[in-house]
Amino acid sequence: MKILVADKFEKIGLDGLKALGCDVVSMPDVGAEKLPGALAETNPRVLVVRGTKVSADAMGRAPALQVVIRAGAGYDTIDCAGARARNIAVCNCPGMNAAAVAELTLGLLLALDRQIVEQTMDLKAGVWNKKEYGKARGVKGCTLGVIGLGSIGREVIRRARAFGIQCFAHSLNMTPERALDLGVQNAGRTRADLLAMLPRCDAVTVHVAANKESDRMCDAEFFRAMKPGAAFINTSRGSVVDEPAMIEAIRTKGLRVGADVYAGEPAGGQEKWKSALADLPGVIGTHHIGASTDQAQNAVADEVVRIVKVFKETGAAENRVN
Repeated sequence: MKILVADKFEKIGLDGLKALGCDVVSMPDVGAEKLPGALAETNPRVLVVRGTKVSADAMGRAPALQVVIRAGAGYDTIDCAGARARNIAVCNCPGMNAAAVAELTLGLLLALDRQIVEQTMDLKAGVWNKKEYGKARGVKGCTLGVIGLGSIGREVIRRARAFGIQCFAHSLNMTPERALDLGVQNAGRTRADLLAMLPRCDAVTVHVAANKESDRMCDAEFFRAMKPGAAFINTSRGSVVDEPAMIEAIRTKGLRVGADVYAGEPAGGQEKWKSALADLPGVIGTHHIGASTDQAQNAVADEVVRIVKVFKETGAAENRVN
């Protein structure tokens, strides 16, 4: 069985696929533009990608293609409807990188509170300013609104509680029983419930999938409802935030932002790009690296191998999302 890996992928994963007896073609730098040609050239039964976008046209270039595996949780970069129309299964690896994203989320929260980035920049510039930076509030006892209770949201809650943070949780699947089980305040499941939660939170973090329902869910109404000076953290997808509305809240009510994802962010691993948020006060950012730890990537690689093994032996596409 031929497999095209059209992205950077852990050696443990490549070795695992080969150990299954698969013919593995690795093209880590192929990119979305060259993917159709690569698929036509290799005609694999299985395509594995991380960040590379997969269009319906690209999939149509490989008649043998039966499964596309997203080596990660989110699958908004893959045309799932186009795959379904061609009877191609799209599978993902949910939960494998949840701890890594949760760690970054808490890191951003702490960095915002203690102004770690700003202090480091001043220190590198030869500026000592203990008078300015010795004013942190501290996160113990603060309230954190967690939007989305998938594997990442739940891991965030576990870590936040260890810091003595009181968590409010909002989810489309929220129930009183679930709130009790997680040890959180029930912040409901409707839009009205969400807006009612926001003024009660010192910080808010978003962990929802990118889809039509979540597109720009964090809009002007959302940011108007937040506390002045509150912290907002997004390690999910740039599409869930109305970025101009967030920028307005930064400027008018002192919103502090920790971001790992952005509107219109580059698809490649390295290039020149300027974010509209970068120079705003109270904003710190990372480079969409929430899932990029050795632990997480090895776990994802193991899950990809497991999915391929099951498909090769039984024809079943596990973790299918389309």
